[in-house]
Amino acid sequence: MHCLPNVPYLHFVLGFAAAGGIFAPSQIIKFYKMDRRMTSALISVFYKDGLEPIVRKLHELGVTLYSTGGTQTFIEQLGIPCNSVEGVTGYPSILGGRVKTLHPKIFGGILYRRDLAEDVAQVQEFEIPKLDLVIVDLYPFEETVKQTTDEKSIIEKIDIGGVSLIRAAGKNHKDVVIVASRNQYGELLQVLESGNGNTTLAERRHFAALAFAECAHYDVAIADWFNKDTASDYWQFSRSHKQSLRYGENPHQPAAFYGSLDDLFEKLNGKELSYNNLVDADAACQVISEFSDTAFAIIKHTNVCGVAVRNTVAEAWDAALAGDPESAFGGVLVTNRTVTEDVATKINELFFEILIAPSFDDTALTILRSKKNRILLMQKQAFYPTKEYKRIFNGVLVQDADNKNYTEWTEAGARPCTEGEKADLLFANIVCKHLKSNAISIVKDRQLIGKGCGQTSRIDALRQALDKTKQFGFSTSGAVLASDAFFPFDDCVRMAHEAGIDAVIQPGGSIRDADSINYCKENGMAMVITQLRHFKH
Repeated sequence: MHCLPNVPYLHFVLGFAAAGGIFAPSQIIKFYKMDRRMTSALISVFYKDGLEPIVRKLHELGVTLYSTGGTQTFIEQLGIPCNSVEGVTGYPSILGGRVKTLHPKIFGGILYRRDLAEDVAQVQEFEIPKLDLVIVDLYPFEETVKQTTDEKSIIEKIDIGGVSLIRAAGKNHKDVVIVASRNQYGELLQVLESGNGNTTLAERRHFAALAFAECAHYDVAIADWFNKDTASDYWQFSRSHKQSLRYGENPHQPAAFYGSLDDLFEKLNGKELSYNNLVDADAACQVISEFSDTAFAIIKHTNVCGVAVRNTVAEAWDAALAGDPESAFGGVLVTNRTVTEDVATKINELFFEILIAPSFDDTALTILRSKKNRILLMQKQAFYPTKEYKRIFNGVLVQDADNKNYTEWTEAGARPCTEGEKADLLFANIVCKHLKSNAISIVKDRQLIGKGCGQTSRIDALRQALDKTKQFGFSTSGAVLASDAFFPFDDCVRMAHEAGIDAVIQPGGSIRDADSINYCKENGMAMVITQLRHFKH
């Protein structure tokens, strides 16, 4: 027996040899290439845009066309002959269009194995037409879910025949080409033109892979809709709209983003967003979504390095920047109000990567567009995730997003908080939630003046936060402090008190809570226990 060294799909050759067939070398090469010429095609699509060049090319190549309903009408209106599926099956479209192509004469023409004598004989016996190319897409289920809550309308957009045709043609990709999305029309047209109607096994396998991916995404969308109120044993997640990125977190890491940023933003200026841009922009949008009053925040490596609430956007920007002007360099900026000319003039003095806002004045845009690479995003809607995912080992961790501030408000110190302290404590607790653990935030007049984050001990996080306040000239007298987790000892409240901080907020839960509580009681400090931890790793 002859064989080819280092040839993929060698097991096919060996399989035929074992069945008693002996091939000459030229026959083996021909089998490996497995070129197939298209002589017939089934076309049945929901979306017709982009289809005309394909249909005309197939007609030019002498390919016999079969179709249904609106697609058949579309083809015939181009002046191109087309056979109806009903004429092949002997059955009309029934059940309000639910059953059109589900018939042995259609699936037999797709699934029969061209090199298997038994299959060929059955196709001939039952007069089943050969189908070499299948072009189908799927009902717009996701689009329908976005547009309506009417269950009947949504159910009717669960495709049956389309998915079945795709799976059949994909399974038999050794002989059949499957195109399952209008996004692949351009690629198909290139194949038709370059191969003059012939396709290789590699090309058919490529289209099959894309087709099964389309089916998988479609099925996940349907399962998600059905499981929104039901706990499933499977974690299912699928996003389309792949966007290749220049690189990942570092230049040696290839990366891509899957999702539709156009649903959330209108990009008004700047270069393409990078992996790190997207990560920081996501963090920025989560932070700003916490505030209803006029706010401005600055993000660096997903941590809040400046944030403030003020009466005007300009005042909020000044206060946010003052919190840590060094870290703001190269950061991501975000506000929940319109960026006006005076604000743009101030911001324009700083080098930054991204500015996100719900709107921009025309004059502000002119100023900010003076740097061509500066990314300006107009946010169309507030964003805060409901779920969070993380790859761990060979699986995925899934959790509800941390979308709360506190569970309880227990005044456990020497005195109740003043109204001013309460406003600052609420603000500080939100900020602390958006810092990497261990985290401490120091706030005064709803302005972040010091933060410690990503530290391996809570006391180190506090030292870092106090150092930041000193570095940028802030007085901590009258400031408040928030901790993302409990105080294991009284050292943090002791150090805070020595710095002039008289009100703290923390979740509690330590077996030594009494140490910190007693210190506060003995030294006139207010302490709020929330019973809600905000770890962030």
